[in-house]
Amino acid sequence: MCGITGFFSKHTAFSESVCQHMVSKLSHRGPDSKGVWFDSQSGIALGHSRLAILDLSVAGHQPMESACKRFVLVFNGEIYNHLVIRKKLLREGYAFSWRGHSDTETLVAGISFWGIKKTLQESSGMFAVALWDRQEMSLTLARDRMGEKPVYYGWQGNSFVFGSELDAIKAHPQFENTIDRDSLCLLLRHNTISSPHSIYKGISKLDPGTILTLSSKSKAINLDTYWSMRSVASAGIENPFNGSHHDAVFGLESLLSSAVFDQMQSDVPLGAFLSGGIDSSLIVSLMQSQSSKKINTFSIGFSEKEYDEAQQAKAIAKHLGTAHTELYVSHTDALSVIPQLPKMFDEPFADSSQIPTYLVSQLAKKHVDVALTGDGGDELFGGYNRHIWVKSIWSKTGHLPLFVRKLIFFAITSLPPYSWDQFFEMCSAVLPKRYRVSQPGDKMYKLANVILAETPAGMYRNLVSHWNNPSSIVLGSNEPDSKLSDSSVLPNLFDIEQRMMFLDTIAYMPDDILTKVDRAAMAVSLETRVPMLDHRVVEFAWSLPLNFKIKNGQGKWILRELLNKYVPQELVDRPKMGFGVPLHNWLRGPLLDWSQNLLDPIKLRNQGYFNAEAVLQKWNEHLSGKSDWQHHLWDILMFQAWLDENQ
Repeated sequence: MCGITGFFSKHTAFSESVCQHMVSKLSHRGPDSKGVWFDSQSGIALGHSRLAILDLSVAGHQPMESACKRFVLVFNGEIYNHLVIRKKLLREGYAFSWRGHSDTETLVAGISFWGIKKTLQESSGMFAVALWDRQEMSLTLARDRMGEKPVYYGWQGNSFVFGSELDAIKAHPQFENTIDRDSLCLLLRHNTISSPHSIYKGISKLDPGTILTLSSKSKAINLDTYWSMRSVASAGIENPFNGSHHDAVFGLESLLSSAVFDQMQSDVPLGAFLSGGIDSSLIVSLMQSQSSKKINTFSIGFSEKEYDEAQQAKAIAKHLGTAHTELYVSHTDALSVIPQLPKMFDEPFADSSQIPTYLVSQLAKKHVDVALTGDGGDELFGGYNRHIWVKSIWSKTGHLPLFVRKLIFFAITSLPPYSWDQFFEMCSAVLPKRYRVSQPGDKMYKLANVILAETPAGMYRNLVSHWNNPSSIVLGSNEPDSKLSDSSVLPNLFDIEQRMMFLDTIAYMPDDILTKVDRAAMAVSLETRVPMLDHRVVEFAWSLPLNFKIKNGQGKWILRELLNKYVPQELVDRPKMGFGVPLHNWLRGPLLDWSQNLLDPIKLRNQGYFNAEAVLQKWNEHLSGKSDWQHHLWDILMFQAWLDENQ
């Protein structure tokens, strides 16, 4: 895991020191060494900040030149099957001897022998790549299939700049520093700015599975797809798995075990996050089953029981026999993270689970340099409540007249969320276990939000939206289309559950989940790996019929069946919990002064980004307890804090 950056500026003379300055902004991503390759005649600079994981010697140093001298490469990530690729290259006639055993050398050798597209298709891993071709005088950027590693890019003046994070790009002398108000709408809509957009005009994010090529002969950017989630989903639906349920569980176990084995390869200490949920418990189970040593596992706990998963994680760790480390954090510990967030996240990001994600990363880094996570299970195997509820709610309410649905909406929202929490707490003794949920007040308000939608697709969009009309909040803006509003991204033959899982996979996962984990872990120089997102597992998941994922009103059926082989069902059979924090209470209590400073009416009006009256109305309603606007307000607060940091 590392950071990459650089620029291509044929018409402007910049020195090597410019790229060195850009690299210095990525020290947290790669504290072990730094390197710059600069060709003044071509106007190209490639920079690298290294976190050494494989081949800790100088043979793994970057930027790296190919043996044939044609290519120079910088690379962030890991190629898990790189030794298999080496054997294939040798079988097919690769003639050069190996200088070391790094996956970087394997990658640049494959590119020089096969070309970049075939090399990436042969590779299993997470990566962001920048490549200079001396022969063609062209620069190529590429991003992994699922979007685990970030790449920003764009023209600023007459320089093409790129980097793993915006801070590196901002260090270039021609950076224009113009905030894109349209992109700010996306932050308010989804608590993150979805690709290909960024917070700055002229700067984009490279989409997953995409290769960008820029020739020295023109400013034109060429984009090519080497792997398509849409094609994978279509192929899986049109050619479904036709084996039995037992065959499917066995097939998934084989693929996922292989992915876990590949991702456990490391020359530095390795462990895993363990929340006690299905996904992380399964990854840890497969790790421990393939290791003769105790796997290092890490979890954090909170005193608030509705947010605490540490007890379940501890029980599972004990059953599996891992070397478990847990840390109970107070609200003071959690709140101390908040001032760091505007620097940690290179553009505004407002998923409040960023706080516990940073804390567990910080805990793990004290013991290991690499941690495997369970991310991806919900998106691929129907694990979110919305994958079950939307169809059920629509079947019960879709036929009702709008005025009836409005009455239901007002009935729900007439009580604040904490009153619903108290009501469900009283009912918990008589409710069947399957109907017990964590944070019921929050879920009741989500129900109220979706019940007014005119279609199931509208229900889904409302569920994944915070501000429903962000253009009315962001002054001078026009909300751009995103993957969630563009029906052309969807394959054919989709029912609503598959549609939601697909959109979660191409939008919510890379733009929110993977961004959160990458920035929080990289802030402490910890590499995270995600076995569920091995492309072979993803392709298998999309071939499974829906009833292998959602059955009897419960998601992730196949993951549960597989986990039952390693962990007793009673240890994981509990309501789904998000990796959240009691933000609604913090905003009224320990974060009150901080929030009021950022939401100062004069400040809001002078900055001129938001409709101050609309924001302050939500703030006052939240303070009074009349409504719970924690997510809406966190979007605004994270932008305000980011703006203060980046003035």
